[in-house]
Amino acid sequence: MKEEINKLRTLLSTTFSIGEVDSMLRIIVEHVMGWTPVQMILHEDYMLNEETRTQFEGIAKRLLRHEPIQYVLGDALFHGHHFHVTPATLIPRPETEELVDLIAGECKASDLEVLDIGTGSGCIAISLALAMRFPVVHATDISEEALAVASENAKKLKVKVDFRKEDVLHALPQCETLDVIVSNPPYICDEEKADMEKNVLDYEPATALFVPDDQPLLFYEAIAKYAQAALRPKGRLYFEINSRFAKQTAGMLKDKGFVDIDVLRDFRGAERFVKASKDDFE
Repeated sequence: MKEEINKLRTLLSTTFSIGEVDSMLRIIVEHVMGWTPVQMILHEDYMLNEETRTQFEGIAKRLLRHEPIQYVLGDALFHGHHFHVTPATLIPRPETEELVDLIAGECKASDLEVLDIGTGSGCIAISLALAMRFPVVHATDISEEALAVASENAKKLKVKVDFRKEDVLHALPQCETLDVIVSNPPYICDEEKADMEKNVLDYEPATALFVPDDQPLLFYEAIAKYAQAALRPKGRLYFEINSRFAKQTAGMLKDKGFVDIDVLRDFRGAERFVKASKDDFE
């Protein structure tokens, strides 16, 4: 085992930093062998069979093509749970975990009705179903492939989420049925592609990432309009946003009649979230 790990380390070091390689090796060994880093040390004399050696080599070759390790292994850790991911879904980001914590921390009543728009792998909807008190959770996406992945994740994690295919740009909401709407929609402008990593550009779904340069708030405006009709009075709307457009997003929500609007920073210090409430008209 030690010899095989050293071979992988040497191979991956031709492309990645030492820190990245060590992190990758920990994840790979845990995924393939089910071993923790301590167990990996204890089993350094373990003899791998040919099938496992081939599996390790196949993983390394895909990583060297800059394919994200989450897609290579089909697994991403989010909010303490393992989610299946494919190229039809975005890879969950750590900052999105903060969005889940924010909602679960503020929306503590039981039996709230929640909608996640653009659910992808289902990581937000499913994590909220696990973190909140007996919520009724709905989730939509325009991609049938993504919805299949999300449904698989919900089944694996034993939670009930109502998944349905819907294009939010043309969605017709039911009036005042929801307590919470959350979305992490496409928000990266086409002009920002030049600054992005190859593993994102080449492998993650473009339809879940990008918006036209002249319509940076395309999805936020549509979701805000939807939320004004779908939320109950005092219902809450939560967005993950492009920090470049934090002020514009907050201003748009104010123009559409939302109140208690707040822009929040993520753990890196970037303006990453906006929350707002529907006016109760009292």
